[in-house]
Amino acid sequence: MRMYDIIENKRNGKELTEEEIRFFVNGYTEGSIPDYQASAFCMAVYFKGMTEKETVILTDAMAKSGDTVDLSMFGNLSADKHSTGGVGDKTSLIVAPIVASLGGKVTKMSGRGLGHTGGTVDKLESIPGYKTTLTSDEFISQIEKVGMAVIGQSGNLTPADKKLYALRDVTATVDSIPLITSSIMSKKIAAGSHNIVLDVKCGSGAFMKTPEDAEILAKEMVKIGKECGRNMAALITDMDRPLGSAVGNSLEVIEAVKILKGELDNDLKEVCVALATQMISLIYSVCENEAKEKVLDSLNSGKAFLKMKEWISAQGGNVDYIENTDIFPKTKYTFDVLANDTGYISYMDTEKIGITSVILGAGRASKEDEIDLAAGLEIFKKTGDRVEKGERISTFYTNREDSIPDAEKIYNSAVIISKNRPENRPLIFKKVK
Repeated sequence: MRMYDIIENKRNGKELTEEEIRFFVNGYTEGSIPDYQASAFCMAVYFKGMTEKETVILTDAMAKSGDTVDLSMFGNLSADKHSTGGVGDKTSLIVAPIVASLGGKVTKMSGRGLGHTGGTVDKLESIPGYKTTLTSDEFISQIEKVGMAVIGQSGNLTPADKKLYALRDVTATVDSIPLITSSIMSKKIAAGSHNIVLDVKCGSGAFMKTPEDAEILAKEMVKIGKECGRNMAALITDMDRPLGSAVGNSLEVIEAVKILKGELDNDLKEVCVALATQMISLIYSVCENEAKEKVLDSLNSGKAFLKMKEWISAQGGNVDYIENTDIFPKTKYTFDVLANDTGYISYMDTEKIGITSVILGAGRASKEDEIDLAAGLEIFKKTGDRVEKGERISTFYTNREDSIPDAEKIYNSAVIISKNRPENRPLIFKKVK
């Protein structure tokens, strides 16, 4: 079998056989297939697509290209959540403790932030002592005892995806539905959870810009996950405005704690309740109304907050920071952004707001960049809110005083103020099961 023939077959729109797909994945992972042929393969898939059967095989082959996690000892209780990324998206910090407090076994391997989107691992590292790396035995033991563990992506999990993702990023083949689906779902399958809930974002701060495109991706991932033997559900949620009010690492941890303590009732809470409801519904095979009652009881009774403290402590984090968020380090400089007109916020370019946080020090422009865990911004006015000229709409937190002028310029360009109130945009567009 030759890689040349596989590329030619896909270029000509033929359905690849299982043997051809596994030959490509195994060969590229071990290094016998060079980057230039893998690039040609990705470009052929970009233009010709893949059938459902091909995508299932590609996903399975990538999942099995390295280590896999065996969670069969937890039966139907194991659960995972994946978000396609956004600004202010700290849902994992809230959803995981809720589900674990209700008996679920939440296993989460998360990444770091890059570009305008934040990473769960960075947020957790703002808690002194928190260990984002556990051995396999420690990982399983903590899930057994605490009901959840959140760690960084490490070891030899889906090496095929690591290589392919890096290649797609520089060959203009990122936005291919089969390649996106196999990338995301291979990691979820390898991570071992039986129940998987997807949060597919759409809007100016998301990869998928429209609800229609997000629905296509969500349906494909749910379908592939089911074909691979998993219970699946997806929510299509809005990222045409930041989620919650905080953008930045420790700032987002603080907001998550406030939600779990019952001190905030906002759009972030609504999305978290919806995601947790889907997870509990899958785990226990109950209707969504019953699942939602359980989720709200966990929040209102304080069980979810107690579970968060137990989880942070189990992974070495200093729980004092969870009990009293005022002790998180503060930045040297704060700066209030004022509305430049009177009217209604009609649009927010969420990607630009994410870039603002990067400029202030909260994110990375490249993988090698160091981040300031205390930096970021707080949003006081969002799409649909009325503002008066000179009213505070955001506050910046930074240790880089010279970054403030550029950050203010970008933030102001991201927020459009109009005379008329915009139409309400749904927070949750659709469920896909």
